[in-house]
Amino acid sequence: MTYTAGIDVGSTYTKVVVIDQENRIAGKAMTNTGFQLAQAARTALDQALAQAGIGAAQLAYTVATGFGRHQIPFADVTATDLTASARGVSTLFPHTRTILDVGGQTMKAIRLDDETKVKSFRLNDKCAAGTGAFLEKTARYMGFSTEEIGPLAATSKGAVPISGVCAVFAESEVINHLSLGAAPSDIMFGAISSLVDRSVQLMKRVQMEPEFTLIGGILRFPSMAAVVRRELSSEVNVPAGELVQFTTAFGAAILGHVRLHKIESQPADLETAPALA
Repeated sequence: MTYTAGIDVGSTYTKVVVIDQENRIAGKAMTNTGFQLAQAARTALDQALAQAGIGAAQLAYTVATGFGRHQIPFADVTATDLTASARGVSTLFPHTRTILDVGGQTMKAIRLDDETKVKSFRLNDKCAAGTGAFLEKTARYMGFSTEEIGPLAATSKGAVPISGVCAVFAESEVINHLSLGAAPSDIMFGAISSLVDRSVQLMKRVQMEPEFTLIGGILRFPSMAAVVRRELSSEVNVPAGELVQFTTAFGAAILGHVRLHKIESQPADLETAPALA
């Protein structure tokens, strides 16, 4: 059995997926990234290997992706998170043409071509109002944890509009709505709707086209996907369960098998191609 690992070093969390040659997930793990990126990656990798029931010596190839990918000394190669996400999503949902990835610190819209390669992309990483961090800050201000965002929004009877294009101004709106007696559930749903508005604008900038797939930590909240469906007037794919957070790491692990195959067929490529696109 041949195993590869994908390590997605995100700004908030580091995710690791270990797969076999049939792209079956043998183990996965997630930990806070913090400031010691290499240590976080090693910790998550060890946990994923333990879950898979294998040792590091049985790992044939490791691909690092995400913003901290260049800080992982034990990775065999690096890949951009755009490439890894595209590979992971297209494996799960082969007909995908537009990907929305909403993480804690960034939001990305990616359009794929007919061969599932990245054709265009746009990022929103300049303001927290366009990322998952905005939802987390809104929840914390109202006294709720991140895990309570989904259940809280699910009880909403109607979204309270939050129009601020800046996280600071949006937070002021939240404070004002609370002082006027608005229900926290309605404010939370309004924050989700605001984030979706920004995400749809980002998708339009890449000339989105169906089929749509949503990934990233914030998409583990069903309310987020429901609002996107409503705004797009279209069905959307969402990887099941925890996989929605691990899709990019999963794609990186798949790229590990792709690289192994290339090395076996053309060994010289190992020296001439140190990184994946």
